[in-house]
Amino acid sequence: MSVKNNEDILFLKALGQKIKKIRTEKGYTQAQLSADLGMEISQISRIERGVVNTSVLNLKKIASLLNVSIKDLFGSL
Repeated sequence: MSVKNNEDILFLKALGQKIKKIRTEKGYTQAQLSADLGMEISQISRIERGVVNTSVLNLKKIASLLNVSIKDLFGSL
């Protein structure tokens, strides 16, 4: 799904930055995260850069693997 709205683009970028921050704080590399999730590393990169609108189920999997709640991914966005 292509995101055209500037507000949505900014939201996705902020969400991606939050995921990246949590991932690095937990000591995961993108390669480790992608392997543990069964996702392509390029997909993890796109999520963290905010260029893809990933599914809620992917966010649930990411949160679970990083041992945080989905709420934590959206905190202060």
